[in-house]
Amino acid sequence: MLDPQDFLALQSIRKSLTDMPGSNFFSTWDFTSDPCSFSGVYCDSKKVIALNLGDSTAGSPGLQGRLHPSIGKLSSLTELTLVPGRVMGSLPITISNLKNLKFLAISKNFISGSIPTSFKALKKLETLDLSYNQLTGSIPHSIGILSSLSNLIICHNHLSGPIPRFFSKTLIRIDLKHNNLSGSLSTSCLPSSLQYLSVSSNQLTGPVNHFLPRLNRLNYLDLSLNRFRGPIPESIFSYPLTNLQLQRNYFSGWIKPLSRVLITTVDLSYNRLTGQISPMLSSVQNLYLNNNRFSGQVPGNFVQGLLDEGIEILYLQHNYLTGIEINPTAEIPMSSSLCLQYNCMVPPVKSTCPVRAGEQCTRPAEQCIKWKG
Repeated sequence: MLDPQDFLALQSIRKSLTDMPGSNFFSTWDFTSDPCSFSGVYCDSKKVIALNLGDSTAGSPGLQGRLHPSIGKLSSLTELTLVPGRVMGSLPITISNLKNLKFLAISKNFISGSIPTSFKALKKLETLDLSYNQLTGSIPHSIGILSSLSNLIICHNHLSGPIPRFFSKTLIRIDLKHNNLSGSLSTSCLPSSLQYLSVSSNQLTGPVNHFLPRLNRLNYLDLSLNRFRGPIPESIFSYPLTNLQLQRNYFSGWIKPLSRVLITTVDLSYNRLTGQISPMLSSVQNLYLNNNRFSGQVPGNFVQGLLDEGIEILYLQHNYLTGIEINPTAEIPMSSSLCLQYNCMVPPVKSTCPVRAGEQCTRPAEQCIKWKG
């Protein structure tokens, strides 16, 4: 028989949640039978060790209602998940009582309020996913001291304030995109163990050349749509990245990779980058350099990359480029996209540009005088 405390906790949880139309998750929750046979309930030695609320089948309507504080009485719980639905209200503070909890995922619902500071008691927590909710307030500093944390995913909320310092040496994923976070990132704010970092669409400021050189294990980096400024560290172009998203910031200076860049997608568009385009970038499959202040000739190896279909996207529009060595009769492969509009030259070949590039082919001559030569 299930532990009586766990039995009563499950009853309270059931009373506060219902199936949305089209869901029959709770159809097996008949308390005249063994609760360990209920959908989403997993037991060991008469205790609930995992609770997965809702049908995890893709497209399931999910649940509605609120999370009952009695969740905190499931003392042996190691995993707690809630499928996407319409569950509202705040996160029960009693979750902090779950000392054995390793995996907490309550995403894509309508959870509101703040993240409890008492979550610092979850010493064994490895994954915290509260993404796509209505959370407000700041990220508690207590989250940063969780020493076992590996994955922190709290994107698409309404969180504000600074990003706290993280002390976990096993932290590999931080996803904070689409919030209202502000302030700058200190040198020791992020651990060198990180492999995935996304803080896109916030209000973060300051330079990045003091913390990025420490993060040489990154395979995904997205700092886009913020207010970061200053130079982009040349070292990051040699990281094992597959995707580098730095667009729509205030980055400035030259881009000088130390060697051939092997990153699949690099987006540096809508910044204040200057100087000539480095030939080391010609090995990038999808390269977005548009809406900057690049000048000079486009290196010839970019043309070869386009014709050989090694480059799929090369967006150079809205810069101050003065030429590109390409035969006017050359045909850009159908699998490749080249855009040269609004530079200090007449595009020598016809190409298909995105609509937002505008219809004007060349910059006005008065804007190009200081870039000539």
